[in-house]
Amino acid sequence: MFKLLKDAFKIKDIRSKILFTVGILFVFRLGSQITVPGINAAALNDLASLPFFNMLNMVSGSALQQFSVFSMGVSPYITASIVIQLLQMDIVPKFVEWGKQGEVGRKKLNQATRWLTLVLGFIQSVGLTAGFNALGSNFQLVQDQTIASYVVIGLILTAGTMFVTWLGEQITDKGLGNGVSMIIFAGIISRLPHSLSELYEDMFVNVDSSDILPNVLFAILLVIAVIAIVTVTTYVQQAERKIPIQYTKRSAGAPASSYLPLKVNAAGVIPVIFASSFISTPNAILQFFQTRYGGQGWYDMLMSLFSYSTVPGAIFYTVLIVAFTFFYAFVQVNPEKLAENLTKQGSYIPSVRPGKGTEEYVSKLLMRLSTVGSIFLGAIAIIPIIAQMVWNLPSSIGLGGTSLLIVIGVALETAKQLEGLLLKKKYTGFIS
Repeated sequence: MFKLLKDAFKIKDIRSKILFTVGILFVFRLGSQITVPGINAAALNDLASLPFFNMLNMVSGSALQQFSVFSMGVSPYITASIVIQLLQMDIVPKFVEWGKQGEVGRKKLNQATRWLTLVLGFIQSVGLTAGFNALGSNFQLVQDQTIASYVVIGLILTAGTMFVTWLGEQITDKGLGNGVSMIIFAGIISRLPHSLSELYEDMFVNVDSSDILPNVLFAILLVIAVIAIVTVTTYVQQAERKIPIQYTKRSAGAPASSYLPLKVNAAGVIPVIFASSFISTPNAILQFFQTRYGGQGWYDMLMSLFSYSTVPGAIFYTVLIVAFTFFYAFVQVNPEKLAENLTKQGSYIPSVRPGKGTEEYVSKLLMRLSTVGSIFLGAIAIIPIIAQMVWNLPSSIGLGGTSLLIVIGVALETAKQLEGLLLKKKYTGFIS
């Protein structure tokens, strides 16, 4: 990894991409410390132990802890992306048509996603502010309890979301890695020192002397578990199935056969990010109705369902990860387009009919691979949550699996992109 970075910094274009990405992330971290006017951030100390608060705080990169202008992070954008992608599945004909128009259609879909982000961002901002204000016991979050004040706060938070989304797009276009993933990655890394300090205090400072030895043994087991999860996650994220491909026509010097790599987890870490956002957004909106409907059966059921710290919520969270893994794998690897491209290139998979036969073959293979990938992602995300429930660990441990999946996945994807850029420059220099 260090050698890769060293080689990358030797090339001006790649060095510029890295520095540009670091600069954008610095702007994001700087904005995460600017508290919204008219807010008493000390009131959020009462909510720090709530599971859904930690989930939102993770997605926003700890910006929510300060109730900063970036408190929403990219959560509304992720939710909007999910909705738009679902609507492309023969639900809204116009979106289906745009999805087949290539680059032009992609720009139209991106614009629709931004508009939906704007609406969801405002709804979520107002709901979150009102809910947190009602939950705070020692202090009121909002100093001026008027409708105009809530609207202004909602507009500020929505503007922050749109700006963070724009920062992510700049990273994708001019920097290194996927912008949205990089912003969440940076937020998780920034929380690591605080999480380790909190865990240390809970296990060795705020305990009786008789509990120190068992906690030491537990800490050793925890380190071993983290190393094992990192190792397995890295292995699975890089595992792939190589499908042999042969060519009917080939130019001089070109190989007669090749292979098509299909990843075991073709969806990457996007399902985890999607599921986290899908859990946190309804929970934030439900906070708006806490004062009016709190204690009623249907309301408590929904709150339990959209909280990963409860048994129904943990199961629902895992099911979402599994479902999004299958969904996004078929978005990333479209069997219909893949079969069409192979036909246009004059290539085929041995013993498989071109066209429809290839599409069905790739679909079945992708289903089998995604089954393994979804079970893996679900297990890594749910095991720390179960451990938190059983041993009453800090709430940050419950999201440890989700955080590790995102950090490792983003790091691997970024490293692969960096390797690709280095290889491209190497061949460009050779040709010139």
